[in-house]
Amino acid sequence: MNDYLIKAIDKTKNLRLLTINAHDLVQEAQTRHDTWSASSAVLGRTLVAGVLLAGAELTDKEELTIRLLGDGPVGPTIVTAKSDLTVKGYVKNPHIALPPKENGHIDVKKAVGKGWLEVTKDLGLKEPYTGQVPIVSGEIAEDIAYYLTKSEQIPSAVGLSVFVNPNNTIGAAGGFMLQALPGASDSLIDQTIERINNLPALSSSFLDGMTPEELAKKILGDDCKILEKDDVAFKCDCSKEKYSDILATLKSSQLKEMIEKDHGAELTCNFCGEKYDFSEDELKAILAKK
Repeated sequence: MNDYLIKAIDKTKNLRLLTINAHDLVQEAQTRHDTWSASSAVLGRTLVAGVLLAGAELTDKEELTIRLLGDGPVGPTIVTAKSDLTVKGYVKNPHIALPPKENGHIDVKKAVGKGWLEVTKDLGLKEPYTGQVPIVSGEIAEDIAYYLTKSEQIPSAVGLSVFVNPNNTIGAAGGFMLQALPGASDSLIDQTIERINNLPALSSSFLDGMTPEELAKKILGDDCKILEKDDVAFKCDCSKEKYSDILATLKSSQLKEMIEKDHGAELTCNFCGEKYDFSEDELKAILAKK
């Protein structure tokens, strides 16, 4: 795996930046869910956003879930990222391909539609915290930045990119998240935003082999300091044992119906597409425990 995330800080120590290359991660999701171009772009961008948020905000054994609840053709997109920078996710309608925009890019805004963006954080407290904002763009990067600014009062700039090849494989994926720390001046922020606005298209840069370190220097300047480098990956924590526990929560009548009519059960994980088969005898054993 060549995917990794960089944490960097500018020379004034008032701007924090996370940059990421996520090609293999998004390709894994595309392969598992057989997503077409528009669905790949939406799911891929949300996966990258999840890892960036996790890298910025989570500590040991914490996790967060992004719910992109738009009314566009791809339907809801759900992504869960953990503090170890592993992420999983799915889109309701994986087989969506739309006519490209005039510039040839995937019409992500149309694919997402209007609705709500929710971010739920499980920080090990009694109740998870959920922040919700309207989808203001549909391009996802702007929506994540809006969430950070409005819901968490963290002035932020976010860039997300997924390039999908004509055969639906992933050509490139990555992004960045810039956050202003309390001491950042307006002039410093303005200068940095101007550098971001002058960047070439992220997808083209990643296709050309740009590294997260190089992207950090383009945004913060050559004198920025790289603080951390961490691997990232698509990883699901589902297992047959977990699905056995889920089956155990069903009513006895439902389990009996599976045994008598279907003579078994097949359960599929939404997040990774993994299938788990339960034989008639295994279902009988679960029923006996109840």
